[in-house]
Amino acid sequence: MQERSTQTDDADNGDGPSLTISPDNVCFIIVKARQFDAKDAVTEPDPGSNPADDMDAAVLESHRDDPVVEELTSFIRALSEDEQIDLVALTWLGREDYSSEDWPQVREEAAQAHNRRTAEYLLGTPLLGDFLEEGLSMLGYSCAETESQHL
Repeated sequence: MQERSTQTDDADNGDGPSLTISPDNVCFIIVKARQFDAKDAVTEPDPGSNPADDMDAAVLESHRDDPVVEELTSFIRALSEDEQIDLVALTWLGREDYSSEDWPQVREEAAQAHNRRTAEYLLGTPLLGDFLEEGLSMLGYSCAETESQHL
């Protein structure tokens, strides 16, 4: 994944807010969050059958050792505190509780609420991918190009 610098002079010029987290990283989380959201409740806790025999239905169920959850959790935990704060702030912004002009206030509130359970909090948020995408969009970023690279 190619990193782009998002600490731009644009924020200093009033053209838009600056993000600590790379939009590419947010887009990666969006793709993974949507994979996680597509999961269904476990209907057979210990299927014991061959995935080919049950048409891979178990992959669509949310098991404790779900690789998507493990990947997302590790990825979010590996982010810096500022990047995690940006993620939470983008989620809140994307819920449309705020406007893009409120970004400094939203980010400050997210910083005050920050703790070591950011990954669990975010993964417990229904429609996380949609909220993050909307938050990015409100700040002038898009995942259109990035999403196709991760699929």
